[in-house]
Amino acid sequence: MKEYPIINKDFNPDDLLLLDGFIILIDKEDEWTSFDVVKKLRGALKVKKVGHAGTLDPFATGLLVILFGKATKTADHHTSQNKTYHCFVKLGSQTDSFDRTGTVTNTSDSIPDKDSITEVVNSFIGTQEQLPPMFSAIKVNGKRLYKSAREGIEVERKPRKITISSIEIIKIDNDIIEMVVECTKGTYIRSLADDIGTKLGCYAHLQELRRTQSGDFRIEDSFTVSELLERIKTEKRSD
Repeated sequence: MKEYPIINKDFNPDDLLLLDGFIILIDKEDEWTSFDVVKKLRGALKVKKVGHAGTLDPFATGLLVILFGKATKTADHHTSQNKTYHCFVKLGSQTDSFDRTGTVTNTSDSIPDKDSITEVVNSFIGTQEQLPPMFSAIKVNGKRLYKSAREGIEVERKPRKITISSIEIIKIDNDIIEMVVECTKGTYIRSLADDIGTKLGCYAHLQELRRTQSGDFRIEDSFTVSELLERIKTEKRSD
């Protein structure tokens, strides 16, 4: 597989026109969809063929691998790589979307002790079957699950085999678990949060999610969209 250059923060936009393909790492901001980022960069860099390697939910932030030109042909390869997430799980309430954007469906005043929480969280390390959430873009019988969810329709889903390589618990602060998760493609951290709450018997949902790594790509090497656009404007002014 051909490797394409990863654009650093000293790039000249005019030089990109000489490349048949390249990669830009974006630090996606809250409330942006992955498609919002693709659309914005397509217009700013005047490149027709633009894609990404792994969607992030609108409420999530962090690393989005954007592929340009012929680099879009490598999307499947990059999407298949392991991902690392820094996340916060809130205990005591469950939502229909399994994250903070959803409607609360169940609550509990009983929060387990730290030892019990640690034991349950660590029990999810390894290969397992995970049921995708209803609020997801997976298609069942040609229809996106989230569309059925918005209509109040529960659709039968097939569990998917995933592997959670590691979970590092950073801190447990009353009803909040801060942790870093490394996992395979197709893992829903929202579902993990919900499953943790179910196993603890106290309900839970995902409060914050930030992707920090995808394969060998790291968040430290990324731009925000505004930083990238400012870089392009700066080069145009200097020209």
